[in-house]
Amino acid sequence: MLQSFFILHVGHFVDIFQSIIMGAVEGFTEFLPVSSTGHMIVMADFLGIKQDSVTKAYEIIIQFAAILAVVLAYKEKFTFQKIELWKKIIVAFLPIGMVGFLFAKQIKGLFSVEIVATMFIVGGVVFLIAEKYYKPKEHFIDDVEKVSYKQAFLIGLAQLAGLVPGTSRSGSTILGAMFVGLTRKASAEFSFLLAFPVMSAATGYSIVKNYKEFNVDNLIVLGVGFVVAFVVAYFTIKLFLRFLRSYTFVSFGIYRIIFGVALLALY
Repeated sequence: MLQSFFILHVGHFVDIFQSIIMGAVEGFTEFLPVSSTGHMIVMADFLGIKQDSVTKAYEIIIQFAAILAVVLAYKEKFTFQKIELWKKIIVAFLPIGMVGFLFAKQIKGLFSVEIVATMFIVGGVVFLIAEKYYKPKEHFIDDVEKVSYKQAFLIGLAQLAGLVPGTSRSGSTILGAMFVGLTRKASAEFSFLLAFPVMSAATGYSIVKNYKEFNVDNLIVLGVGFVVAFVVAYFTIKLFLRFLRSYTFVSFGIYRIIFGVALLALY
């Protein structure tokens, strides 16, 4: 009896430990241009986490936490006074919303470790090339509220690249924003705000499909993951913007290439 009690609680502790690690990985990588998908694959494999309905529920809850982190970080933008800004964000959301809905099965079929790793490398090279030719000018927009509808739509088209696993939704959005005339800071901020409708739609759809897994038995693990993902995502947003005041995306490009090569070698 005592041995069974010990094994049960050690197993529960491992679940909590996994929840903390995965929540931290999601919170840290979701808004950086490094693809949270690739990092979640590696970490889940390292921790021995199997993909099942409970895991899916966990992924939903930590994504929801990341959404709320954006709301807290930009609470002044979530008011009726900013309705014009949100009209532009919805315009930017439309391309990925329509394509994602119409071709969900085909997009899911693209998923493989090889594709994720390859797109890590491709994305890294694109970032390095982009930084070589990107020259911010005085007329570049540094305030997301000054983005035009045309720019918003073009950024939305660029975001479509993020549907390919390993590309990074935030990365493709940031690059698109930079090349339609936004500063690095404004590009990152527009990407953060655009994540709200994108992730809300994806999370809402997933909740409808997996609502049965949100029960009392999973409450502690889900709650721990939610809190960790929320806190890490919030501070990652703040630190990322501070980073961009002094640095470019070159380091992210190099990191993506190294991570992609390592992923191909390991898997």
